[in-house]
Amino acid sequence: MSILKDLDVPIFKAGGMPAIDLKNYVLLVGGLVKEKRSFSWKDILAMPKSRVNSRLTSVSGWSVRADWEGIRWDDFVRQISFNPEANYVRFSTVGGSYTTVVSIKDFENPRVLLAYGVNGDWIESEYGGPLRMIIPNLWGYKSCKWLGEIDFIDQMEGGYWEDRGYTRSGIIEPGFTFDINTKTRRPISGGEILDF
Repeated sequence: MSILKDLDVPIFKAGGMPAIDLKNYVLLVGGLVKEKRSFSWKDILAMPKSRVNSRLTSVSGWSVRADWEGIRWDDFVRQISFNPEANYVRFSTVGGSYTTVVSIKDFENPRVLLAYGVNGDWIESEYGGPLRMIIPNLWGYKSCKWLGEIDFIDQMEGGYWEDRGYTRSGIIEPGFTFDINTKTRRPISGGEILDF
């Protein structure tokens, strides 16, 4: 059982939770790239593994800090040759029922991760396993769960939550968050939460 389940982190299944068989799992990469790529689960596990301590912050008012494990975005994207006009990245779940788009500039954060583990355990399916994004500098709805496809695109688009009223940028705004780790409500100044 991961720390997420142990801490009773809220579960959101926007778009529905797909059934994923790791034997047949494939992460597709396309859009404005020189060559489309596909990565099996074995390919993903063979990539350089990193551990990143960061906080996932939900627009619904809570946040959780953990040691996320997986592939740093910088390490992953070295395998992809994308065109200069690709200014955004669209993430989609397996089956495509959930999408979100992130600006290329937001990947300058060194803690952005394609995550399959948390605090030494696999990420459970209800929390986005087997593979999900962790983009700690943006609201959690930008950290796509059940990652199935990554497309490099030239302009911002809507997504599942963005088309339902959330901001397209996903920038964390000042306010308050309930820190699930300490069970306390804390003010946040906006942007990535680094101080607790």
